[in-house]
Amino acid sequence: LTLGEVAPKARPAAASTIRSAPQPQPDPEPERDSDDSTALATLEFTLLFDADNSALHCTAHRAKGLKPLASGSVDTYVKANLLPGNSKASQLRTRTIRGTRVPVWEETLTYHGFTRQDAACKTLRLCVCEDPWLRRRRRAPPLGELQVPLRKLVPNRARSFNIYLEKRRLAKRPKSLDTARGMSLYEEEVETEVAWEEHGRVLLSLCYSSQRGGLLVGVLRCVHLAPMDANGYSDPFVRLFLHPNAGKKSKFKTSVRRKTLNPEFNEEFFYSGPREELAQKTLLVSVWDYDLGTADDFIGGVQLGSHASGERLRHWLECLGHSDHRLELWHPLDSKPVQLSN
Repeated sequence: LTLGEVAPKARPAAASTIRSAPQPQPDPEPERDSDDSTALATLEFTLLFDADNSALHCTAHRAKGLKPLASGSVDTYVKANLLPGNSKASQLRTRTIRGTRVPVWEETLTYHGFTRQDAACKTLRLCVCEDPWLRRRRRAPPLGELQVPLRKLVPNRARSFNIYLEKRRLAKRPKSLDTARGMSLYEEEVETEVAWEEHGRVLLSLCYSSQRGGLLVGVLRCVHLAPMDANGYSDPFVRLFLHPNAGKKSKFKTSVRRKTLNPEFNEEFFYSGPREELAQKTLLVSVWDYDLGTADDFIGGVQLGSHASGERLRHWLECLGHSDHRLELWHPLDSKPVQLSN
């Protein structure tokens, strides 16, 4: 796709232009999660969904606190991708700013043919990359990246961001491959995306209380949740549903944790009933992003019970098989809600 060319409607076209950036004031402090152990630097940028002209504008302003692998100055550019989709078809990049750890780009990248349907389901990934101009390797590892779900953008209203970058995982070549000829130890610097971490994990505790005659379910914490808000984070809470079971006592939910992808809940809920009955039921645990005034967004879920498998089945059976024994276990979240039959 050439610069400035408009692609067919079936796939958004991409173009890079240098022009004056939209003027909303960026946040004075970077938007960050409660767990900043992976923070590398910050990237300031502005997004504008131009619904009237079916275009998405991303203006890269500046980066601060970059930490290159080698000491001294660094030559950097910003690379953008729309996910999901063909990475090559949606990849845009700014020009390279040379010789500084605080680069200022003030460059706008534009996706033409960007519709409301695209905004509802796509995520923008931005990477700050080191230019390999003076390097022997074909590509240098990204200095950091971030992802912003586009569903929360308000059409025709520019929004500024100042977000911490995080590391990208790289896939090492197998040891069996020949590296004696100077081949990179990394498979062209392609990140490894672990499927079960895409939507995060939840730590649950289960305990059958013989004294109370029922099941204690503890929702302890979640990690690596998928960001659902335009600020790159979520406002997560957890819902519990014991099926089949009529009445409000079968449904519980935790409180909401604001602006975090690693929430800590430490909340416990009780389902009464003998073990024989509970053994025939299914416990649905789902994580949601709270939205004021609109429908909450589903982040991920897990199903425990006799119809589950693997660690989920083991957790359920061991809990019901041993009274007054609390068992904690991490569970990966599925990307789609479970559909239960009556």
